[in-house]
Amino acid sequence: MNLAQHVLTAAETVPDKPALSVVGLSDADHWSFSRLSQAVRGTATGLQRAGLGPGDRLLMRLGNRPSFPVAYLGAIAAGIVPVPTSAQLTGPEITRMAAQIGPAMVVAGPDIALPDQPAPVLSEAQLTAMADLPPADFVQGDPDRLAYIIFTSGSSGRPRAVMHAHRAILSRQMMFQGWYDLRPTDRMLHAGAFNWSFTLGTGLLDPWTVGATAIIPTQGIPIEQIPQLALRQGATLLAAAPGVFRRLLRASWQPIPSLRHGLAAGERLDPALRRAWQARTGTDLHEAMGASEISTFISGSPARPAPEGTAGFPQPGRHVAVLDDMGRPLPAGQPGALAIRRDDPGLFLGYLDQPRGSGDWYATGDQARIDDQGAITLLGRNDDVMNAGGFRVSPAEVEDVLAAHPCAGDVAVTELPVAGGASVIAAFWTGTATADELQALAAEGLARYKQPRNFIALPDLPRTPTGKINRRALREAYRKDRS
Repeated sequence: MNLAQHVLTAAETVPDKPALSVVGLSDADHWSFSRLSQAVRGTATGLQRAGLGPGDRLLMRLGNRPSFPVAYLGAIAAGIVPVPTSAQLTGPEITRMAAQIGPAMVVAGPDIALPDQPAPVLSEAQLTAMADLPPADFVQGDPDRLAYIIFTSGSSGRPRAVMHAHRAILSRQMMFQGWYDLRPTDRMLHAGAFNWSFTLGTGLLDPWTVGATAIIPTQGIPIEQIPQLALRQGATLLAAAPGVFRRLLRASWQPIPSLRHGLAAGERLDPALRRAWQARTGTDLHEAMGASEISTFISGSPARPAPEGTAGFPQPGRHVAVLDDMGRPLPAGQPGALAIRRDDPGLFLGYLDQPRGSGDWYATGDQARIDDQGAITLLGRNDDVMNAGGFRVSPAEVEDVLAAHPCAGDVAVTELPVAGGASVIAAFWTGTATADELQALAAEGLARYKQPRNFIALPDLPRTPTGKINRRALREAYRKDRS
């Protein structure tokens, strides 16, 4: 099989149907499935002519333009291994990543930081010119062979190179009903940039796989204008990070009659935000939880909405458990380590140049509990769970209470080391709520040991290149055990 061929099957059945619309407030660039397929296969030919062959690694340094998914699928079509990265990474950051993967070539857009390493650089203009070359055949092979590499967000340390197989695209079908309710007639508007893995998978590859249309805003469109674009384009699904939905709720816009529901991922969706979206739009927000190593595997869906406060249910076909310290599945209601069975087709091949894991279960690094109906409540990352006076406290539990304030803005809670080896819980927020107001909410809704001792207002919360709140950066910046 070939992942790119699987994604582009609609080019054979509905060649003239719109596959991609890159839209602004006054203009749009429309791509049919036949145009998309030609660009991908022509790019595969161009990369081959540039000297790349199966197994070579192509480091992608491209911005928020259609060249990103075309380069990604074009490389995979030719058996080349693309390594997509965020355009926001600095020179030193991308140099460290390049040292890990040893790229055979770098494809680069203008004004994007490049690594300090010897691989030749292919410009975006050269890449774009490849689209009209004769189409290459899709390179076939074992579904278990390496297809692409992505990097973890680095929120808890050095980013790691995650290897995924061609079969990963097959596992994404579990999301179609387990999260999206995705249909060929859908028009999926994703508010993220092309070079974000959430956009690449949910916003592009999955709609194309079923023959649906993907809609991406042009670079520079203000978030507050997204509903206007959705209304004009007849969007049926709207996908974004929770922070984007929060900003949309603060803006003024007309109802979107075509919208069936929203899809949230990238960071945790707090229940108050979901309720506010339901009240404003009459549609639901369905959250999915995943990781770089597995993509999403837990979600709510129109057929089975997540009970409030939970992330939802394992997608159909997924085998998920909460494990004790000995790696044994725990009964319902008991907290432990969230894990997915190693025979899942979407599970990564391993970290580059590191031994593969063993055992029946892959532990995700998250703490969770499962109720007797199968709904999963996330309790935070292993390195985010706080210790307050000997009690383990989930940041998510505290954040949910504080985020209920209508003027809280973005909220993050973490543990800050203080002198003497102790630590305190600190809350950070970006809105106009006062510290006294948030403290009163905490006192009303949380046991004393769970209440933050420090409240720190910030203009923005630090985020990883993939947009997740970086609690590690908060801990390091505001720790109180240094003179």
